[in-house]
Amino acid sequence: MKIQINTDNHIDGSAELSAHISATLEQALQRFSEQITRVEAHLSDENGDKSGQHDQLCMLEARLKGRQPVAVTEFAATQEQAVHDVAQKMVHLLDSTLGRLNKHRDKTSAAPVPDSEDTPSA
Repeated sequence: MKIQINTDNHIDGSAELSAHISATLEQALQRFSEQITRVEAHLSDENGDKSGQHDQLCMLEARLKGRQPVAVTEFAATQEQAVHDVAQKMVHLLDSTLGRLNKHRDKTSAAPVPDSEDTPSA
């Protein structure tokens, strides 16, 4: 699973910030690493140089093998909180999306096939 981090011009995209975000996302999405090819995190400060509550935006996009990408967004007061919260949202979305797929696969593969000998003749 490759992690790519993008920031707007109001956020210092330092190596320390990238390492922190990568570690947070790797830990949160670890159990989905076989299904995810790439994760993109987009960080932006919606108010720019002005201060404000919940103006830090993190948009997270996960590209799944053989599926359309899925994305979630979160606003928070700090970048760290936005990343943490959006990672949790992505876990819930992937649980739901991949859980439904696995449940459907289990139903179709577990459906009993009647034997021709067991079929009553009319």
